[in-house]
Amino acid sequence: MNMNRQMTAQSSPVSQTRSFATIALIELWERFGYYGMQALIVYFMVQRLGFDDTRATLVWGAAAALIYVAPAIGGWIGDKVLGTRRSMVIGAIVLSLGYALMGIPTTDTWLVFSALGVIVVGNGLFKPNAANLVRKIYEGDDARIDSAFTIYYMAVNVGSTVSMLATPAIKDWVNANVGANLGWHVAFGLCSVGLWIGLITVALLRRTIDHIGSPPDALPLDVKKLLLVLGGGVVTVFASSVILEYQWLARLFVYLAGLVVLGIFIHLIRASEASERAGLVAALVLTLQTVFFFIFYQQMSTSLSLFALRNVDLDFSLFGHHVFTWSPAQFQALNAIWIMLLSPVLAWIYTRAGNGLSIAAKFALGFAVVAAGFFTYGFAGAFAVNGLTSSWIMIAGYGLYSLGELLVSGLGLAMIARYVPARMGGFMMGAYFVAVGISQYLGGLVATMASVPAGMTDPLQTLPIYTSLFNKLGLAAIACTLIALAALPLMRRLTAAHHARS
Repeated sequence: MNMNRQMTAQSSPVSQTRSFATIALIELWERFGYYGMQALIVYFMVQRLGFDDTRATLVWGAAAALIYVAPAIGGWIGDKVLGTRRSMVIGAIVLSLGYALMGIPTTDTWLVFSALGVIVVGNGLFKPNAANLVRKIYEGDDARIDSAFTIYYMAVNVGSTVSMLATPAIKDWVNANVGANLGWHVAFGLCSVGLWIGLITVALLRRTIDHIGSPPDALPLDVKKLLLVLGGGVVTVFASSVILEYQWLARLFVYLAGLVVLGIFIHLIRASEASERAGLVAALVLTLQTVFFFIFYQQMSTSLSLFALRNVDLDFSLFGHHVFTWSPAQFQALNAIWIMLLSPVLAWIYTRAGNGLSIAAKFALGFAVVAAGFFTYGFAGAFAVNGLTSSWIMIAGYGLYSLGELLVSGLGLAMIARYVPARMGGFMMGAYFVAVGISQYLGGLVATMASVPAGMTDPLQTLPIYTSLFNKLGLAAIACTLIALAALPLMRRLTAAHHARS
């Protein structure tokens, strides 16, 4: 008997919408914590820890890679060891501890790297299992899966918007009124509080998701297995700290992870049943495209972040009148704000269109829009005043960038849900995140192309460094668009074969 039906039979019926809302709420608060930290982390390394641009972007690229690689194991733990629902909750608890450690007022790099290691472990347990629960809610309904994951993506960005606006403001206020650079750590501590709000929310609404999960969720908690998982987590924290300290090791780890995941993908395709093979090949093609997209995405917290610090006029003015002023870190919130505005529109279009526009076509369109976004940033230099570009340029660029993200990243999880057999769901969600992690590190490497030499503070000198990179990224996104368009006929054949045999 199917696991979901078996668990549902033991409880009163719960609507899909209520179950979905519970998962979306804890995801909202988890993203509040993650993006609140991300908004500040590169600035923290440059301004508080004294890292140069290259080290800061590479360390954060490596940390982001580890954060996204960990779900490959976390998805398997959820499927086979602790349970999908249970792993999600444990992951949230571990994440809250990681952000709390970031809140300790110190500049000791090993403590900071250890805190990031705890975040790696927590995200590994949380991320694939939360997404897999959403997949289980809408299993078998392709049109509603696309719509559900788009709304899910919007819920995620509610949390990230609030945190990316709040943590920089809190950091600045505490630093100005209390001093001693405590603002950084108070802001990181707030991220931990967000996780606990999410955990309390799930505890209050647990009945709505009690019927959803993997087989271990229906069994009593195995304490020995839990201790083994936690022990492995401690080892992972130590290993992550070492990897973040030694960049050659980070690079080796990321490349090996890529080879391992590609090898596993190929093995699963060769060993799968004939009825599953077309779907897995389609998932592999789209996952490879996702890798390229997240190289662009990583610029938000690296090169675009430092561009806002050095070459953007922080004052918003309209018809000559000052409206408001943002700190550089708050510009990252534009991504989430645009996604919240665009997500309902796209979800409505997907529902009305049904299966009229394939995921592969949406990916190709997404790359084209991302290209336009980066060219917007690149061309901004022509209109800069004393080396500072208008803050409204950031709004326009982020709008295009965010639409592209919704078309690619927003449907990445839906792609796994659509093409991958349910028995591989947890692992393949994890494999998808490994691919994202690899591209996050590659994105950090790309961002070093815009590293500003130590001591260079004149905006007129730093501006061409950034605009050159953004124009190159625009050209790279056009190349990705052409590749995605060339792959459309193959994707149509694979999708048709997948539907014919499923």
